[in-house]
Amino acid sequence: MPTSRSRPLTLAALLGALLAAGASGTAAAATPSYRPGEVVVRYASSADRAARASAQRAAGVGGPEAFAPRARVLKIRDGRSVAEAVSVLRGRPGVLSATPVHIARTSGFVPNDPGAAGVPGGWSQLQWNLLPEHGVDAPGGWDHLIRAGRAGGAGVTVAVLDTGVAYADRGRFRRSPDLAATRLRAAYDFVASDPYPNDQNGHGTHVASTIAESADNGVGLTGIAYGARIMPVRVLDATGAGSAPDIARGIRFAARRGAQIINLSFEFSADVTGAGIPEVLDALRYAQRRGVLVVGAAGNAAGTAVAYPARSSLVLSVGAVTEHGCQADYSNRGAGLDISAPGGGPDADIAGDPNCRPDDPPGRDIFQLTFDGSVKRFGLPAGYVGTSMAAPHVSAVAAMVIASRVVSDRPTPQALAARLRTTARPLGRRGSDARRYGAGLVDAARATDPAVTG
Repeated sequence: MPTSRSRPLTLAALLGALLAAGASGTAAAATPSYRPGEVVVRYASSADRAARASAQRAAGVGGPEAFAPRARVLKIRDGRSVAEAVSVLRGRPGVLSATPVHIARTSGFVPNDPGAAGVPGGWSQLQWNLLPEHGVDAPGGWDHLIRAGRAGGAGVTVAVLDTGVAYADRGRFRRSPDLAATRLRAAYDFVASDPYPNDQNGHGTHVASTIAESADNGVGLTGIAYGARIMPVRVLDATGAGSAPDIARGIRFAARRGAQIINLSFEFSADVTGAGIPEVLDALRYAQRRGVLVVGAAGNAAGTAVAYPARSSLVLSVGAVTEHGCQADYSNRGAGLDISAPGGGPDADIAGDPNCRPDDPPGRDIFQLTFDGSVKRFGLPAGYVGTSMAAPHVSAVAAMVIASRVVSDRPTPQALAARLRTTARPLGRRGSDARRYGAGLVDAARATDPAVTG
């Protein structure tokens, strides 16, 4: 759950250059890397007009367009492929080089979602947590998935076990306008024992939106795995509290109904041990046998041990870092911490950590479109910080890794967790403070990059 801190909304321009880019993700996936029907030729200074004409006839090209001395763009006239025309031209006397007309593109997909600024791309002024410096570098991951043809984690299902999700118009409840295009899977409410897990708190909607809120729809902010499906499973009531049996039932339901990732953005109190929640541990074992990765919040007690259920070895535990790249002052730490992700809020006081500035103003919160005073009114409220906010970043990046297939077509939970850890960015003193940061900061760009191994 988020901590109780609440501060006024502040804006700062981060990576403004991102706003200048506007390539459509769909178009980038469908367009080849070179222009069909054309080639570029560079001639030697010794190649006279007759030699150039002979080379063009042999390759079936013509219509030369000069763009530099002895350099031409030529159109293929006889129906052969670009590769065939290039091959013929390279074998002709007087030709220095022949290549396809390669196409450069903007460096990544940048959604037009306006954020609080109300301008296209304004999300990047508020969602520091998605950007490269101390965020998860979502744009780099988006680019890799667009190239793979599975934009935004398309085809992957993430179950959100929480206070519910604003997933549907029903009675007094309204669907979040920024989840309107998000695909949903089978849902259930284990608190009310009915199939309608409408959120009555706002926490679950915030978490689900970080994972898979709609992108490039001109509304609100953007989700990390914006192409993934959400499975809303309500196990926490309107106050954010839930029983171990309901949580166990929710885990089993999600695993049985096809979730590939389960997000648990809640914690038991520090005095609860594994022996006290055997039904939850049994459910986690069931999920692992079904090939499901379970991601959990490390807890917000600033303690030296990770809280359950994230403390279980069956869960990938997530600590929180701030906008400065420091461990958040509330985040639990310890030997059981696996990885870190943005949770917002104040820096911890850690001597020798170059990213920690506890005497400076706190970094910003984690923002998403969720309830703003009513289940019928949506906004971008401040006050959401915590390991509950950090965990969905990792769940979303895990969905992107599955979709990218850089590990395998059907990675095991263990292989998926290993990929997230080995591609994380080191943090802390000398980049090796595992008890505070686990493997480091989860990195969507590195985790989905087929060129990154190990």
